[in-house]
Amino acid sequence: MGSYVNSNLIKDERVVYEAGLHWINFISLRALFTLFIAPLIDRLTSEFVITNRRIVIKQGLVSRRTLELNLSKVESVNVDQGILGRILDYGTITVIGTGGTRESFADIAAPLEFRKQFQQLCA
Repeated sequence: MGSYVNSNLIKDERVVYEAGLHWINFISLRALFTLFIAPLIDRLTSEFVITNRRIVIKQGLVSRRTLELNLSKVESVNVDQGILGRILDYGTITVIGTGGTRESFADIAAPLEFRKQFQQLCA
C-alpha cells in the first residue's frame, strides 16, 4: 500500500482492495522516448484503493491528481475495456459520484475486480 493512502486513513478505516496500473503502459511511444522512466514513475506513484469507507485514488509525482469519495457518495463504478483490454485484463474505470462527479482513470489492471470489490462493500 502506498504512502498517500497510509497517511490519509481515518480511524477504524482499513484497506479492502488495492489495484495498480497495468504493464501495458510500458508499450507506448511515450515509454520509448523516455527510456521507460515515465511509465515507471506513473506506476510507482499511482494508488487505486478501496477501503471499508472510501474509494481513494492518487496519481502523480510532481502534479498530483486525487479522488477521495465516501462509499455512500459513489453511485457506480463503470468499466470500459476494448478487445485487447479484455484479453490482457486492463481497462478504464470511471467513478461516478452523487451530484454528477465523474472521474476516469485509464489502464487499470483488473478493472472488473476493482468494480466487484466496490459492489461487495456496498451490497
